[in-house]
Amino acid sequence: MEIQLWREILDPYALAVDELVVKFSHIIEEYRNVSAYSPIELVTGRVKTISSILEKSQKKNIPLDNIEEEIDDIAGIRIICQFVEDIYKVVDIIRQRSDMIIKREQNYIEDRKKSGYRSYHLTVYYDVETLKGTRRLQVEIQIRTLAMNFWATIEHSLQYKYKQNMPEHIRERLTSAAEAILILDREMSVVRDEIMDAQNSFTIKANIVADILTNIQNLYKVANKQDVIKIQDEFFRIYQIGDREELEKFSKDLDLISQRYRAQSLR
Repeated sequence: MEIQLWREILDPYALAVDELVVKFSHIIEEYRNVSAYSPIELVTGRVKTISSILEKSQKKNIPLDNIEEEIDDIAGIRIICQFVEDIYKVVDIIRQRSDMIIKREQNYIEDRKKSGYRSYHLTVYYDVETLKGTRRLQVEIQIRTLAMNFWATIEHSLQYKYKQNMPEHIRERLTSAAEAILILDREMSVVRDEIMDAQNSFTIKANIVADILTNIQNLYKVANKQDVIKIQDEFFRIYQIGDREELEKFSKDLDLISQRYRAQSLR
């Protein structure tokens, strides 16, 4: 197959990956904008290389004319979560979306692979708009915890290095590490509420500080400089104390001051 034909095949998949990464990243922002905990920690994507597609087609005896029908992970999205519980929340989010149609689900968390691999896989249909019209593509979405992803990345590298001939002592080490990762995920789930409370508190405080700094910056344009400096000094004093309630009160008072100046500028 000519290189140009490969580009024509793979370009729509690159578009699908770009769009989906943006959409899942926006979900993270939506949660954080309302100071809520996001079940998605990170999202990445990739399109299989030509060599990887050829290798898989040869391994599974797939004719090149059928690769788009029979290879469902040409486009891949990886969603990283902090906790196992978050994985199922993300699956529910995807199920409820109208722009992705689930073709297949594979739960390797409840039914992990013999190697120790754990992850939740979804194969979805996703439509992209191209110059030649709408294309419905298959995209594989892998959803894992941070710990699962660490193990899977190492295992993938070793599989690539050794192909089907991984030394037994390395395989045993990987199996042992997989058990440790399982225990780690379980332990993190036990303290999940405490971790989420701490992270939510940090996010709320960060949003309050951002609002205050924006207001102070805007006041420099319309208010007396000395008055703004006094407001700024008061902010630094409260910030150093670290009392969130006092910081929230200061932010509300500053909102009222800013509103008065905006009202004056409209007269």
